[in-house]
Amino acid sequence: MIRFKTCVAVIFVLAMPALAGPDAFKPGAVVPDYGSYAPVPGTKLPAETRFKVAFDVAEAGPEDDINRKLVSAARFLNMHEAAGVPVENISLAVVVHGGAWKDLLTNKARGSTNPNATLIAELVAAGTRIELCGQTAAMRDVVKEDLLPGVTIGLSAMTAHALLQQEGYTLNPF
Repeated sequence: MIRFKTCVAVIFVLAMPALAGPDAFKPGAVVPDYGSYAPVPGTKLPAETRFKVAFDVAEAGPEDDINRKLVSAARFLNMHEAAGVPVENISLAVVVHGGAWKDLLTNKARGSTNPNATLIAELVAAGTRIELCGQTAAMRDVVKEDLLPGVTIGLSAMTAHALLQQEGYTLNPF
């Protein structure tokens, strides 16, 4: 019985670094103000690794806070760059439709401060493609001038995902 308890105690102590909690998360180098990640020891990726990943964002973020789905794209960039993948080997696209359309608007078009504006600017600066579904835009009377810099309007979210898939993008389910 003492041997069992000792083994359990040793396993628990060794697992402690993996259970570091929120303090383990740190900002990244690519999108420094968003997308904190927890480094995982021993998970270095080969420098020749390439990613082409699409994110689908349909739900709006809170009216006064950032959209967590947009933060996921920043986290993807930050953690993979830190794990050894050169940022030029990471291509991300964010396809926005449904209720998330408001998260792409300028302050003027939104009628209030857009808490996502800085995040979107940093994602665009990092090379992320952000496209609004044209069908959503038409339904909401959104025109190009209503959108934050770097955001485009496509024919539809369905079309965007089909074209991205043809370009070799995979859909991130998170």
